[in-house]
Amino acid sequence: MTYIGRFAPTPSGPLHLGSLVAALGSWLDARAAGGRWLLRIEDIDPPRCQPGAIDTICRQLEAFGLTWDGDIRYQHDRDAAYQAALDRLAAIGMAYPCGCSRREWQAHAHYPGWCRTGSLYPDRPQAWRLRTDCGDRPVVWQDRRLGEQRFDPSAQGDVVLKRKDGLWAYQLAVVVDDADQGITNVVRGADLLDNTPWQRQLQAALGYSQPRYLHLPLVIGDDGQKLSKQNLAAPIPCDPTTARQLLPHALTHLGLTPESLEERTANIDSQLHVALARWTAARSAHR
Repeated sequence: MTYIGRFAPTPSGPLHLGSLVAALGSWLDARAAGGRWLLRIEDIDPPRCQPGAIDTICRQLEAFGLTWDGDIRYQHDRDAAYQAALDRLAAIGMAYPCGCSRREWQAHAHYPGWCRTGSLYPDRPQAWRLRTDCGDRPVVWQDRRLGEQRFDPSAQGDVVLKRKDGLWAYQLAVVVDDADQGITNVVRGADLLDNTPWQRQLQAALGYSQPRYLHLPLVIGDDGQKLSKQNLAAPIPCDPTTARQLLPHALTHLGLTPESLEERTANIDSQLHVALARWTAARSAHR
C-alpha cells in the first residue's frame, strides 16, 4: 500500500515548537516510507482562524524544508462531504440531534446522552452528536509508539459532530478528509490519543479504512504544560537562517539529537538528510 501521510494545522495562529515537532515527525515518517505528505488546513471554525495565519504556516514549513505534495486541502469548502457523512450516520442511528446546553449537564464528567432517543429540547438549536454506546467496545488499536490502546468511547461521552451554530466539529471533519485523501498513516501529538477512539468508531460506522497511528511525545514548556497557542507559545521562525538554529531542538524532541557540532550547525537540507536516515533505520527496526 502506498504511504500517504498528512499535517493538518488549524490556522488560529502561527506554528510553535510543539506543532513543528508534529509536522517534522509526520514528514520524516512519510519520506522514510517513500510516501506522500499532504498539507490540510483545518479551517472549519472561522472565528478561530486568524487573518494571514495560513500564509505564515506555509512559510514556516518551507523555512524548515518541510515541503508537501500536491495542492493544499482546505476544509472550509467541504460542507457537502461532511453533511453526506452525517446523514449516513443519522440513518444508521449513530448520530442524533441534541438541544441540551452545557450548563444543564455540567455536573457530569461528559454529556450523559440524554437526547439519544429524541431531543429533549427540539425547539432549541440542535447540535449533532455521535452515539458512542453503539458499535464495538472497547475500541482497540496498536499505536506504533505506545503499543496496544484500549478505550471505551462511551466512557468519554457522545462527542459533537456538528455544532449548534452549524459549524462542523473536528472529529467528523478529520475522519471524512482522511478517508477522502486516502491517508494511510497518522502521525501526530499524544494530546490527540484519546480522540482516536471516536475517530475509529466513526471510520467503522462509515465503512472507511483505518489508518495506522503514531502519537509523538509532547513538547512541554517550563510551566509543565504542553506548548500551545492558548498558552502563548512562541512562534517558530519563517526565515531559513533562524530555522537552521532551531531545527536541532525539534529533532532532539523526536529522539534524533544531532551527534556533533557539525550536524547541529549544518544547513537545513543536511540536517534533514541525516535525520531521515536515522528515522528510516529506526522505522525499519520496529516495523
